[in-house]
Amino acid sequence: MGSKGKHTAERYAVVTGANKGIGLETVRQLASQGVTVVLTARNEKRGMETISKLHESGLSNVVFHQLDVLDQASILKLAKFIQEKIGRLDILVNNAGVSGAVVDEEGLRALNIDPTSWLSGKAANLVQGVIKHTVEKAEECLNTNYYGVKRLTEALLPLLQLSPAGARVVNVSSLRSELRKHHFKQRIPGEHIRKELGDIETLTEEKVDAILRKFLHDLKENALESNGWTLMMPAYSISKASLNAYTRILAKRYPSMCINCVHPGFVKTDLNWNTGIMTVEEGARGPVMLSLLPDGGPTGCYFDCTQVAEF
Repeated sequence: MGSKGKHTAERYAVVTGANKGIGLETVRQLASQGVTVVLTARNEKRGMETISKLHESGLSNVVFHQLDVLDQASILKLAKFIQEKIGRLDILVNNAGVSGAVVDEEGLRALNIDPTSWLSGKAANLVQGVIKHTVEKAEECLNTNYYGVKRLTEALLPLLQLSPAGARVVNVSSLRSELRKHHFKQRIPGEHIRKELGDIETLTEEKVDAILRKFLHDLKENALESNGWTLMMPAYSISKASLNAYTRILAKRYPSMCINCVHPGFVKTDLNWNTGIMTVEEGARGPVMLSLLPDGGPTGCYFDCTQVAEF
């Protein structure tokens, strides 16, 4: 992985949470296009097994590095590894995420919910009995999906700034994050929450922090619904809406990079207990496209699959 003569032609990427699902497929597609990819996962054993399968399939330009975004020491180890082995980073795909829910999977399967009910949010009422939202799970979710992404991105920013053509940062988001209206209903009911997260002129990281503190407070007080939070995957939804807000803050701060977030589609993965309807190949299209954006491409945008959409 040392530097070769034609420095600019080579691109180096990090993909988090990549031992399965959309993350793994993103690694596969990027490596197939000649990008050298550092595949990261929490579990060392699974990560190494995944790497050997990729190598067997002919993709020798993938290496593994352990990463737990909840652990600052682990984040710094990865940054040091990239610094020493490569010296810069061109692409960061923040894909690692957790659902923030405790699920009775058999009970969920037995309900046999129509995928359109998931997408519309109608399933929120149907799944109350089989999906539980504990404070502990919610904290882990915010810490992984929002603060973990932030900690990792900040640790890698010095390396991303060394990318010759301007780095690409891709934050994998969700339909649940959207602030816009869907069929006369809102994904996040509280207008005050949508307004704060949607006002790009006044958005700051401090504001996002305050919103997340309020969310956890209301969850503990059993006051989510009365204070305008969604009951459909509440922690997951607000973690991704916050991630989108952070994406816009960052894009404004680093105009030479292309920093975007993307809803990969309703993909069948372990994260949604395999309720999705799209394949991982389809789900990776958006993240891969944004990783390989041409110079002068869009930044600070939200994509629904491969199309720019409204936040």
